[in-house]
Amino acid sequence: MLSKVEEIKSPRNTYGETLVELGAKNPNIVVLDADLSCSTQTAKFHKAYPERFFNCGIAEQDMMGTAAGLAYGGKTVFASTFAMFATARCLDQIRNTICYSKLNVKIVATHGGITVGEDGASHQALEDIAYMRAIPDMKVMVPADCTEVKQVIEYAANTPGPMYIRIPRTNLKTIFDSSYQFNPNSGVKLRDGKDITLVTNGETLWEVLSAAKSLSEIGIDAEVLHYPVVKPFHHIALKESAQKTKKVVVIENHSIIGGLGSAVCEAICRYCPSKVYRIGTKDTFGQSGEQRQLMEFYGLTDRKIYEKVIEYMDVK
Repeated sequence: MLSKVEEIKSPRNTYGETLVELGAKNPNIVVLDADLSCSTQTAKFHKAYPERFFNCGIAEQDMMGTAAGLAYGGKTVFASTFAMFATARCLDQIRNTICYSKLNVKIVATHGGITVGEDGASHQALEDIAYMRAIPDMKVMVPADCTEVKQVIEYAANTPGPMYIRIPRTNLKTIFDSSYQFNPNSGVKLRDGKDITLVTNGETLWEVLSAAKSLSEIGIDAEVLHYPVVKPFHHIALKESAQKTKKVVVIENHSIIGGLGSAVCEAICRYCPSKVYRIGTKDTFGQSGEQRQLMEFYGLTDRKIYEKVIEYMDVK
């Protein structure tokens, strides 16, 4: 399942390429963008199928309304822009028009999390997962590498109903090989351990796997769970792991309020009360800076995760 070849690829390119492949198979797919198609890479679909692509301009709320209308007419709609603009700016349209009617709209938002970098707080979506989790009938997914991005987009195209899929700006290291199969109904255990459970998704998965390897070198056996589907949250893998280790750390490129960490805490509280420590941005806005520096500042690099886990476990 885990790749032995370390490649760095663009998830946005993978998204655009996958749309083109799906468009060839399904003439019912249409794609919308809010004047950012070169950044989101939906421009690839525009080039291949110009009659099925709609640039809605810098009018994200109108784009979601248009997406709803096309879906109501029977289309499978992919609507893309930056995560900040796809969620907070369009919350009313997503809630009351798309989700209330259970329309077949896939919101694929790029530039999620703190790693938007130099664009700063106005563009760094740190609350988007929380917004989308709270809306009834919305599925929420955060893939971790290009292999998974491709499979998640394919799943979205073939599964009715509203979905929110978050893709980062950054290029991602390849984690999964060709044998990996995305399962929307389960968390994925990627490393066995007995001392502590590390739960993550998205671009922090590689950091967590690296941290777990370093922890093993000092005698801490960390189990790693990957949760690409934040909602609906399937608790079985988490429950089994938490019952074994009795300690859980959640790492996410998102606010610790309302995202994966909150989903984990809700499940832990109900099924297997255990200690949970959350690593992510606190109750704060982001800031401008180089991507890796921001990851370091907010404690999301492999080294910072390693240090936090040691501190949490009170290992001297």
